[in-house]
Amino acid sequence: MDLQNLKKDIPASVVVFFVALPLCLGVALASGAPLFSGLIAGIVGGIVVGAVSGSRLGVSGPAAGLTVIVLSAIETLGSFELFLLAVVIGGLIQIVLGLLRAGILGYFFPSSVINGMLTGIGLIIVLKQIPYAFGLDEGVSFSDGALSLLSSVHPGVLVIFALSLALLIVWETPLVKRSRWLAMVPGPVVAVLSSVLMYLLFSNSASLGLNESHLVSVPVATSFNEFIGLFTLPDFSQLNNPLVWTVAVTIAVVASLETLLSVEAIDKMDPLKRTTPTNRELVAQGVGNSVSGLIGGLPVTQVIVRSSVNLQTGARSKASTICHGVLLMVCVATLPTWLNMIPLGVLAAVLILTGYKLAKPALFRKMWDNGTEQFLPFLITVFGVVFTDLLTGVGLGVVAAIFALLRRNYLNSHFLHKKQDTEQGDRIRIRMQLAEEVTFLNKGAIRKELSEVPDNAHVILDKRNCVYINHDVAEAIADFIETAANRGIDVEIIERKPVVPIWDDRSFREVA
Repeated sequence: MDLQNLKKDIPASVVVFFVALPLCLGVALASGAPLFSGLIAGIVGGIVVGAVSGSRLGVSGPAAGLTVIVLSAIETLGSFELFLLAVVIGGLIQIVLGLLRAGILGYFFPSSVINGMLTGIGLIIVLKQIPYAFGLDEGVSFSDGALSLLSSVHPGVLVIFALSLALLIVWETPLVKRSRWLAMVPGPVVAVLSSVLMYLLFSNSASLGLNESHLVSVPVATSFNEFIGLFTLPDFSQLNNPLVWTVAVTIAVVASLETLLSVEAIDKMDPLKRTTPTNRELVAQGVGNSVSGLIGGLPVTQVIVRSSVNLQTGARSKASTICHGVLLMVCVATLPTWLNMIPLGVLAAVLILTGYKLAKPALFRKMWDNGTEQFLPFLITVFGVVFTDLLTGVGLGVVAAIFALLRRNYLNSHFLHKKQDTEQGDRIRIRMQLAEEVTFLNKGAIRKELSEVPDNAHVILDKRNCVYINHDVAEAIADFIETAANRGIDVEIIERKPVVPIWDDRSFREVA
């Protein structure tokens, strides 16, 4: 912890705390988990992950990207305690990944699939928050019809949601961002405070007044022992349950990917251009998830929203991240009654805006402009995530991306430069120059090019640039040469000349 930067880190931590508080509650709400578990994850993400991590500006906590996994996992496993066991195991898997230097894991997933995953999650978040935005009675669904839905809408919740959403949108405009004083207060803080004020104003109204089902419900402890009793322990009796391990692997992979994406983005935004050690970050996230699961918290990742706020408010070291976690802990321990005055409608507004940012219409247009090879895997991933589950959606997207890659390798000749002209006597001469690396993915395209060589042609195979030719490709070329004479084709091969290294002892030096 760099104490010299505390003058900048402490004010930044206060702003991050105000942004993180509604997000911790909102993510827990969207995940179908106890709201207290979201606060635990925020505290662990700040203090534990912040202490172990090598990231100076990254802030960890419960992430919107994991809501779909958490929601379906709790339903599949049947109990929150069983889900916590999966979180602990997932954390241990992340630690192993970090020790095995799997920090480059994120680079092996196509950006189109990752964008599709985040977009699908954004759409699900928006859809899941509609009942909380309108204060619909529990059990009411869209299948009940428009009249039933309209009769269940709570006017007070709707007013709070609409005003909160309007404030959040206004706070994103250049007018507010240009104001020195308004820009110092985060939009979610303004929305939460305004919603609490409206809740108090509506309390005496028969039609607008909110009941307990429309408010945050955080346990209130009257003593230290009672506070300790609020934390939930995992159910270790189900360690041999294969469903638990499936959920754990899913959490480990998705949380690691989201963390690595956030690390890459924040490192690019860092004005000091510092680089986060990704392997250490995976270990830090694994430690955080193990601790969070042990005490009843949601899984954590490094998250772009809180991290970017941390950066933009002037943080210089991870002291800001740790201090924001301490502030969350103090708030949960001393002010739970105040937290229970926050309407769920404002959290729905925060999450719907978050979901919109993940699934912006402009992103669909951008992916379309990038071409079919980017758009199709993106769209398939979106539909897969929304209509099946996250792992299936990502798997379908990766398959689509691989298919697009194979098709491009089949059609593209960047590995094979072909030049055709005419010799004396009108005989066609075709010169094929192979690139440095020719892999098995190129076999189909090379077979296609060789099969299209006309009879009686003169073919020159130039292999001088080749460093590596896959065995399958070499076999395809050998087959062509063997049958070429039957078609009157002359084949001339120009081989790569061996390079004799020349050592200059004067320029040689040992590199430590």
